[in-house]
Amino acid sequence: MLATLLEGMPLVLFATVCGVLMLGYPVALSLAGTALAFAGLGFLLQSMGVPVPFEARWMSSMPNRIYGIMTNNTLLAVPLFVLMGVLLEKSRVAETLLDAMTMAFGALRGGLGIAVVLVGMLLAASTGIVGATVVTMGLLSLPTMLKRGYSPSLATGTICATGTLGQIIPPSIALVLLGDVLNNAYQQAQLSMGSWSPKTLSVGDLFIGALVPGLLLVVAYIIYLLMVAWLKPSAAPAADREALMQELGHTGSVWPLLLKGLLPPVLLIVAVLGSILGGFATPTEASAVGAFGALLLAAANRRLSFTMLRDVVRSTAQVTSMVFLILIGAALFSLVFRAFGGEELVTHMFEAMPGGVVGATLVVMLVIFLLGFILDFIEITFVVVPIVGPVLLAMGLDPIWLGIMIAVNLQTSFLTPPFGFALFYLRGVTPQSVPTSAIYRGVIPFILMQLAMLLALALFPGLATWLPSVI
Repeated sequence: MLATLLEGMPLVLFATVCGVLMLGYPVALSLAGTALAFAGLGFLLQSMGVPVPFEARWMSSMPNRIYGIMTNNTLLAVPLFVLMGVLLEKSRVAETLLDAMTMAFGALRGGLGIAVVLVGMLLAASTGIVGATVVTMGLLSLPTMLKRGYSPSLATGTICATGTLGQIIPPSIALVLLGDVLNNAYQQAQLSMGSWSPKTLSVGDLFIGALVPGLLLVVAYIIYLLMVAWLKPSAAPAADREALMQELGHTGSVWPLLLKGLLPPVLLIVAVLGSILGGFATPTEASAVGAFGALLLAAANRRLSFTMLRDVVRSTAQVTSMVFLILIGAALFSLVFRAFGGEELVTHMFEAMPGGVVGATLVVMLVIFLLGFILDFIEITFVVVPIVGPVLLAMGLDPIWLGIMIAVNLQTSFLTPPFGFALFYLRGVTPQSVPTSAIYRGVIPFILMQLAMLLALALFPGLATWLPSVI
């Protein structure tokens, strides 16, 4: 019994970390504290002569891990993309953009919903932060949709689903972090297979691979809204254009408002993604372009001030510090997990599963989906992916395909009742007159669409891998 428990120490470590996180303790401290406690337990048991499978030599590489994290050029994109997103949020670009899209599509049945989807797509590509997109769209568009007679479940479901696009549409911060972790896992998998000149996976590869699935989801959302508007006009009625113009305080042609709202963010996204796709810049360099462009937009909108800049820099520093502190805690957790023989244990478990690599992938996707109820994408990326990534990639999976599958899977998890993060974000800014059950009902069709996308990616991996192979 004792021998079995000692061999299963990596699983006990993982379960303990999940339990501590569910108690509400800070993520970085939970990871590092639990790992250190188990490392101390390993040293203690070995000093007492207990045959615990703990290799203390792994702990000596911790200083190098921390140095590698702090000098990682790819991770420099994180504070710059966060800065870009916060600047766009503070400069009210989203508000102007939503006004323009509402004027363009509001007179159609389902038009307001389509406007929300398109604005959410552009915001997702601009900010890359799910919570920020959901809250912003909830505050700006939900009152208008309810006022115009939209079904509460359809309105809230559309906003939630659109907000989670920030998980998959580049330049997503989730893809930046996932790309760095998967690159390390990919190289580790190749070394374990005897390849001493391993290939690399860049964040740009994931950005390109995510384009087709992300745009297909946007198209699916729009088709669904048009079908609802056609089959049930009362759920998504058309708005009177003149009333909309008066409400928005706009007179004359709609084109000036449309150009003012649409052109700046589109140009910014084209500059960021275009520089990556064209090979002119790495994602890190493109993030600097995006941050500078967002600064220019804030100045052009006359929103730039010392007070605003101070708040933006402070928010960026807080988010960046949180990410890097979690990175360090996750690195320590990964070392202790491997010191207890966790990598070999996971490898043997996957090899023993029925169905081979297909069965192992299904189990991993299910575990990640369930963990998405209690952990944010940062924790899952830094805790789970380093454990399962090398094993799955060594079994022959394409790293780009695996990264996109994980991103879409987490996007679906964040949308699924009753624990989806996007539901909590929207509930916080939704009027009390809209019941929580309406939000849950509204997201179900979008969850089905995202599950269909996961199935399509599984059956046709080229949806994620074709474009990167061409570019």
